[in-house]
Amino acid sequence: MLYLVSSSKTRAKILCEAGVEFAQRPCGFDEESIEAKTPREFVYKATMGKFEWAKKEYGTDTPILCADTVVTAAGEILRKPKDVDDARDILSKQSGKSVGIVTCTAYASNTLTFIDLSITEYFFKEFDKAALESYLASNEWDGKAGGCMVEGFCKEYIVSQRGLESCAMGLTIEKLLPFL
Repeated sequence: MLYLVSSSKTRAKILCEAGVEFAQRPCGFDEESIEAKTPREFVYKATMGKFEWAKKEYGTDTPILCADTVVTAAGEILRKPKDVDDARDILSKQSGKSVGIVTCTAYASNTLTFIDLSITEYFFKEFDKAALESYLASNEWDGKAGGCMVEGFCKEYIVSQRGLESCAMGLTIEKLLPFL
């Protein structure tokens, strides 16, 4: 049993599919104050901020798990879209481009701390404009780093992939499981 300190439905689904017993807990860390020059620096600082907050709030008698994910294209950090127009802009920066999805995972129990920073790289072909508008209308992009769903909308546009899909989905479970 562990606490997933995240409101992410996708992270919860990954844990369920891996057979990990958990309870979701809210996180009170505000990542909007983070200043970072690179996507890796941002995602690391965001995860460590959440992690330190969670350790103070929940302790580690029940292990805690925190993660953060950021999408990057051409070195730009593509955060969660604020609205549909922002989502359209962010996704247009990924269409026909090389995209990196960076996830940092932090786990702690009373006896172990595990921290991982991973990246999965994709090359997407150009997004079909009508399909993009349909995806935007669905609001499935809401709450997703970069508005991106490699297991959903973006899947049919993947030309190549280097790295783990779970990393791109927000929790690199293959690297975490050996430590549980």
